[in-house]
Amino acid sequence: MINRILLRIKVIQILYSYYKGEGMSAEDAEKELFISIERTYDLYFYLLQLVVEVTDYASRRIEAGKSKITATFEERNPQTKFIENKFAFQLKQNLMLKDYVENHNISWDGHEEMIKELYEKISESELYAEYMASPEFSYEKDKELWRSVFKRVIPVDESLGRELEEISIYWNDDADTVVSFIIKTIKQFEEEAGENQRLQPMFKDDEDKEFVRDLLKNAIYHSSDYRALIDKHIGKSWDMDRLAFMDIVIMLAALSELHSFPNIPINVTMNEFIEITKSYSTPKSHVFVNGILDSIVKDLRENKKLIKVAYVNR
Repeated sequence: MINRILLRIKVIQILYSYYKGEGMSAEDAEKELFISIERTYDLYFYLLQLVVEVTDYASRRIEAGKSKITATFEERNPQTKFIENKFAFQLKQNLMLKDYVENHNISWDGHEEMIKELYEKISESELYAEYMASPEFSYEKDKELWRSVFKRVIPVDESLGRELEEISIYWNDDADTVVSFIIKTIKQFEEEAGENQRLQPMFKDDEDKEFVRDLLKNAIYHSSDYRALIDKHIGKSWDMDRLAFMDIVIMLAALSELHSFPNIPINVTMNEFIEITKSYSTPKSHVFVNGILDSIVKDLRENKKLIKVAYVNR
């Protein structure tokens, strides 16, 4: 589930703390890396469980309205299409979700007001009105409703964002990426799979797990060599004062990938780390980082110190 873009970001975040001199050993850094990845995977299940919580809240709200002595006609005869959503019901019965929620203490207890507010935002939205007004009752339409909620309602819900930050400090930069994983997960659901529908694994495969571990390890263990390369090429063409500390950390991680993974084309590594720089460093940093890394790569290739199976991803 957690793709290599996010894995690279996780490594950079850990390296930043490590090089800032926060008393972290290499072993501590690796442990912290995998804790951070696990917390991101927790977020995936928190957001899936949110579908169940909102649906259950809506059901309780309908029942409370029906039991009122002064219930209106609408309260006595409510529309139940939303609470009978087939996808939400299937997700509630999902064995993998149930197991993870139980074993990892995933709970929205204490966040009832946020659940209420989220339901109200959904029920007041245009996508909800269209869904409820449609005469079509189908599994695909039920899935599409929740995909739309995660596309158009969840990302702009500030109260949800605040609640997530309170639950875990690891989620500050993860929510948008995990929401995109949720949208893909919903698309992959099949009605015939029932409670056995598979959810996303933490890592796509063992190779990704080894990738993130080795990327961090090599950035730490070869840091002196990588830093010497960076300093050499900064001295040639760039003003050291114009480089942020984060720029140095990003380049250390990029050099770790260039050096340690011969099967990853150079342009893939360069492009990925330049994009990360645009989001995580100063506005002009990507220009400096791109220029310095490009200069280092040319130097290494000329001296035959950069072994690659492929230089360009075709």
